[in-house]
Amino acid sequence: MNFRIYSSLIIIAAKPHNYSLGINVKMNFRIYSSLIIMENKTYQIDIGGKKLSIEISALAEQANAGVLVRYGDTVVLTTCVMSDSERLDIDFFPLMVDYEERFYAAGKILGARYIRRESRPTDEAILTARLIDRTIRPRFPKDLKREIQVVNTCLSWDGENDPDILCLLGASASLCLSDIPWQGPIAGVRVGKIDDKFILNPSYEQREKSELDLILCGTQEKNDILVNMIEAEAKEIQEKTILEAVAFAKPYFQEIFNFQKKIVQEIGKEKVKIELPEKEQELEDKIKNFLGDRLEKAVFQGDKTSRNDALKTLKQEMAAFVEQEYPEQGKAKYAKKFLDQEIKKIIFKRVAEKEERVDGRKLDEIREIKVDAGLLPRTHGSGLFSRGQTRALSILTLGAPGDQRLLEGMEIRGKKRFMHHYNFPPYSVGEVRPMRGPGRRDIGHGMLGEKALSPLIPEFDKFPYTIRIVSEILSSNGSSSMASVCAASLALMDAGVPIERPVAGIAMGLINGESENYKILTDIQGPEDNYGEMDFKVAGTSQGITAIQMDVKISGINEKIIKDTLEKAKESRQNILKEMEKVLPGARDKLSKWAPRIFILHIKPEKIRDVIGTGGKVINEIIEKCEVTIDIEDNGSIFITAEKEQAAEKAVEWINNITREVKPGEIFQGKVKRIMNFGAFVEILPGQEGLVHISKLSDKRVEKVEDVVSVGDIVPVKVISIDDQGRINLAMNGN
Repeated sequence: MNFRIYSSLIIIAAKPHNYSLGINVKMNFRIYSSLIIMENKTYQIDIGGKKLSIEISALAEQANAGVLVRYGDTVVLTTCVMSDSERLDIDFFPLMVDYEERFYAAGKILGARYIRRESRPTDEAILTARLIDRTIRPRFPKDLKREIQVVNTCLSWDGENDPDILCLLGASASLCLSDIPWQGPIAGVRVGKIDDKFILNPSYEQREKSELDLILCGTQEKNDILVNMIEAEAKEIQEKTILEAVAFAKPYFQEIFNFQKKIVQEIGKEKVKIELPEKEQELEDKIKNFLGDRLEKAVFQGDKTSRNDALKTLKQEMAAFVEQEYPEQGKAKYAKKFLDQEIKKIIFKRVAEKEERVDGRKLDEIREIKVDAGLLPRTHGSGLFSRGQTRALSILTLGAPGDQRLLEGMEIRGKKRFMHHYNFPPYSVGEVRPMRGPGRRDIGHGMLGEKALSPLIPEFDKFPYTIRIVSEILSSNGSSSMASVCAASLALMDAGVPIERPVAGIAMGLINGESENYKILTDIQGPEDNYGEMDFKVAGTSQGITAIQMDVKISGINEKIIKDTLEKAKESRQNILKEMEKVLPGARDKLSKWAPRIFILHIKPEKIRDVIGTGGKVINEIIEKCEVTIDIEDNGSIFITAEKEQAAEKAVEWINNITREVKPGEIFQGKVKRIMNFGAFVEILPGQEGLVHISKLSDKRVEKVEDVVSVGDIVPVKVISIDDQGRINLAMNGN
């Protein structure tokens, strides 16, 4: 132990402790006046054959709490800070979660050339931040209005262990240790599956081979482990595989729970007491009497617009009533919150007692589906998918291999040839707000659709196009992300992209999830999403699941709810696929006439320099004169992309002539390029010249080469030999 003493204090000595579960503790202290701050206290546990360590340090000593989490040589710093005062002007919980990638963590100097530093978060960083947010948010008190920020910074990355799981555990540990009111801990693991075996926290290399990439997070309630967040990408796996993966993860959840609880028992802070607003029974009774049965009638309308108009009118009347009853007492905010609680009660009661939903559907009934494809005349592919009042239009664009997105981040460097982007304009929900580019939600929903569709995208060798799909949400009443998956699948088939099967998605909801009499809702819409307890999105084909995303507003859900939800989602997915197949049963036989054409050539790698030419002279000439795009790979593969097929064919012929290997005996009409004393150099193919020795210019004696040929002459020549260095010897035809 080490001590630093400030002011006159008695030094307290302690011995290192050894706890059960293999937790090793090292303790250092700094003493400031009457405050003891622990420093460099490290706890360790074995998870998946590797050491997981949580170090409590004073690196960020002004935060409410901070921890260093290490797994392998990947290290993240997680801090949490809570403001001193409440935001009384807001009606939402002000939580901010950030994930900061640092290029130094990977030992790289990256970023724009004239900046060379991190700028705005990458999509991957935003997705990690959302992952953490979705996991920890439900565990905060519902009435908390203090601003809270959780910042996760990757300090070291070993190229094997993904920081996202460490950030989840770091967020849990720091919040548990802090004085911030939070109901933790949570546990998080990644599960892969290779050769029918589950793997805990697989490496990046293992994830490439895995048929499943699943992130599971859970909580512990009354000795039961519940799942409160799922994020999955899969290669058409069966529902039972997800359940088996959950069962595989649960023992590790228990170890992680116990690990964190031991730390909290040792050094956790007392939580700040949050003063809950007092219940105003008199006001609530008056509001109930004022509303009567009008609130229930307003909520249970099939049309979203009619429902919103009715609720808006009712809220205005209620506000006026409260103002009249309690002038100058500021009861409007309390009344608004109470009204939301009443709406939730009404929805829950109808579902629980009558199995009746706000639009009159049965619990397992899907809204009316409408499908269309090929709507736009000049795009390469388009699909429109409507489910009730949710409508998604997806537009597909095909590009050359060189149009791939370049990835340059801390973890990922490379190229991406398939992209799905999601736009949620304000008009889709009848609102007016500034449009400032994609937000976190847009990026998250776009990536969810991308994960759902990626397993069906043909390999580059079979279909070398770069593919970009943009899903525009035209109208939204819940489940727009799954509608975009369906629309994007239609766009792929409409464009003639040879996918084997279409993909569809469905969002499932939950009522009374903490009781045995829970109800699962199929195809949730706005109010069921806002007031319900679960948003469980499942996408896949007729053969299996390709993506899952699940969030809850309660403690979590058990395996029985997961099983029931997956079964109902599968049935609904099959029904949606049948509706899609009625309009477009499979990929079209031909690409759109407006799509570019790609021709593929394979040449010897040593011939690449001939195609490129000195300083790129040859390839630039081909591109300019043929109006094509050319991409060359190191293995000799050449991709020629052109809007007009004739242009591509012209470029193909040009490159074939450059790379063609001539044979003795072949005859050409060549162009005299240079004249030397000993003979003339004649170009027989683009970029390929041969020498006609002076003795081979004629069957008679030639004194000077210029007596027979001049530069620019077109002359018939015959290949007589090719030497060991590849030099071509020619003779004037007939000699």
